[in-house]
Amino acid sequence: MNLTLSFAMSPNPRNQAIFDGRVSPDGIDFVCTPVSPSELFWRQLRFGDFDVSEMSLSSLLIALAGGDDRYIGLPVFTTHRFFHNMILVRRDAGIDKPEDLKGKRLGVPEYQQTAALWARGVLLHEFGVDQTDIEWWMERTPEHSHGGATGFKAPPGTTINQIPGDNNIGDMMLAGELDGTLLWFGGGANIIDRTSVDLLNHPDIKTLFPDPIAEGVRYYQKTGMFPINHAMIIRRSIVEDNPWAALNVYKAMDRANDIANAERMQHIAYYRHTGLLSAEAAGALDEPLIECGLKANQKEIEAAIEYSAEQSLTPRPLKMEEVFAASTLDE
Repeated sequence: MNLTLSFAMSPNPRNQAIFDGRVSPDGIDFVCTPVSPSELFWRQLRFGDFDVSEMSLSSLLIALAGGDDRYIGLPVFTTHRFFHNMILVRRDAGIDKPEDLKGKRLGVPEYQQTAALWARGVLLHEFGVDQTDIEWWMERTPEHSHGGATGFKAPPGTTINQIPGDNNIGDMMLAGELDGTLLWFGGGANIIDRTSVDLLNHPDIKTLFPDPIAEGVRYYQKTGMFPINHAMIIRRSIVEDNPWAALNVYKAMDRANDIANAERMQHIAYYRHTGLLSAEAAGALDEPLIECGLKANQKEIEAAIEYSAEQSLTPRPLKMEEVFAASTLDE
């Protein structure tokens, strides 16, 4: 029996083999659609457009905890990053270290998004800055946001203001109406996000951490975590009717990830051979940067689940078997 499923992800080297047809799940034909993450998650949570797709891990936890069980997770994590390194602040805001964020006004595209979940978790656990210490300003409106689709409300004791539809984080930063922004995604406005100004290269703006790379190294060496952002989901009704589908999709995504890792290693070998990459740097990149499965990502998944409950986005920490398809729990 063959299934034809709609499939959507943001463009990413780790899923390129899916999109170009080199890899496909056994018994499944994908109709692939590349969609930017912010639009994709809104469309899935609001309209359920796709059978299989990438999804904000935080929004998946919130949806499941709130009783929206249309989808079940697959332990494929397409993006990792040290999100607290993305914090930008005004040079004249008197913010020289994370603790200086207390009492300040910070923008955030979407309060419940996974990148923000991680950044707030790191601020609390590494630097003692609680979400209630900051005045938040959210750019995405209820009509075009994950939170609007999941019924998001500000957690107790947390101040979240809505940025008007005719304004945005970037313009408010440059006007001095915000002291900083928790996240910023490169100045590419779309139907969900409105900021288009290049904050990262503006003379009035700086990164919170003078050396974001060094801070990422410090955090990783201390915690052993490379924070995960997006997971994969599959429509629950498909798995109920075809129990084999979840594991087949997982295995295909794992093969695509292996291909991406092999291609990455070829690039590393080339740049090392030409002298453009030091032996030390090449050695640090020898290990796969991203792996699929719960075992390889357990520490990060458990932290995200903990942070979600800690930040009152979910009423309790969810269990792995509540989040991920049963056939993938041993992967």
